[in-house]
Amino acid sequence: MPTIKRGSIVKGKVTGIQPYGAFVQLEGGMQGLIHISEISHRFVKDVSDYVNVGDDVTVKVLDVDWKMKRASLSLKALEPGAEKRQARIKMPLEPGFRSLKEKLREWIEQSKKEDLPKQ
Repeated sequence: MPTIKRGSIVKGKVTGIQPYGAFVQLEGGMQGLIHISEISHRFVKDVSDYVNVGDDVTVKVLDVDWKMKRASLSLKALEPGAEKRQARIKMPLEPGFRSLKEKLREWIEQSKKEDLPKQ
């Protein structure tokens, strides 16, 4: 029985389609789900536009629940450029907020002046 672990690339057969994703039978009897959000980087309106029952698929294992014998799978993680997209997500947000941090003190002072009663 092959060992399926997080991050591994495995093959399986699509056994069912639901509005929320596709079920895949993996080697060793484990069942997996490719959630609709893991089908493609593009907008997915209908899962069956991408996979159909009986299709052989190669997927990346995102997580494994050994008690339930289930795996979370991804097709989009294997799309060309997926590493680039993931790296972009991991970028720190700090540079974009630096100007807010610098202006905050000025805005607080301005607000205090506007709140003073007029004489």
